[in-house]
Amino acid sequence: MYGLIGKKVKMTQIFNDDGHVVPVTLVEAGPCTVSQIKVEKHNGYNAVQLAYGKKSKNNTNKPTKGHLSKSGIDTAKVLAEFKSINEFDYKLGQKFDSSIFNVGEIIDVKAKSKGKGFAGAIKRHNFARQDATHGNKHTERAPGSIGQASWPSRVFKGMRMAGRMGSDNVTVKNLKIVSIDKENNLLFIKGAIPGANNSPVFLLKK
Repeated sequence: MYGLIGKKVKMTQIFNDDGHVVPVTLVEAGPCTVSQIKVEKHNGYNAVQLAYGKKSKNNTNKPTKGHLSKSGIDTAKVLAEFKSINEFDYKLGQKFDSSIFNVGEIIDVKAKSKGKGFAGAIKRHNFARQDATHGNKHTERAPGSIGQASWPSRVFKGMRMAGRMGSDNVTVKNLKIVSIDKENNLLFIKGAIPGANNSPVFLLKK
């Protein structure tokens, strides 16, 4: 497999062989079940759909239940497609877990960042404050000018202003797997990963 669906557990720290503290993020990698196999002949491209986690059957509609029943599972919390290996023989219901990764391997991690609500320009875009003196009245955190008056008489698209911050799909590249707990399917990944605890993450092999 070229990737796996997982769950961010928490951040912690471990000691390496040299006695140095290494900040790591614990990620539960799988187990994931093959729920669909896409081939170029029928779908136009080659890919493997994986199902991860469980949720209430009452929150799963009938089309999804019928789709998942082909692979022998009732529900799934997350469905995602990954690039397939041409020489590998995939089968419906086949399971993949943390055993596809190795200690020292470099991977990319994709996840949705934390939503932080409505934020001003300083917090959202790292703007500088205005002067607190010299005639400035209560606009220290205001964004300032956003355009011209007579021409073009409008605000350009993409202008950095206040708005909702976070909840973006973020990919962090070149993270190193420091350790693996294969019994509990836990990966110890060096560094930080976007998202809140217990949120889904996508582990991509290089």
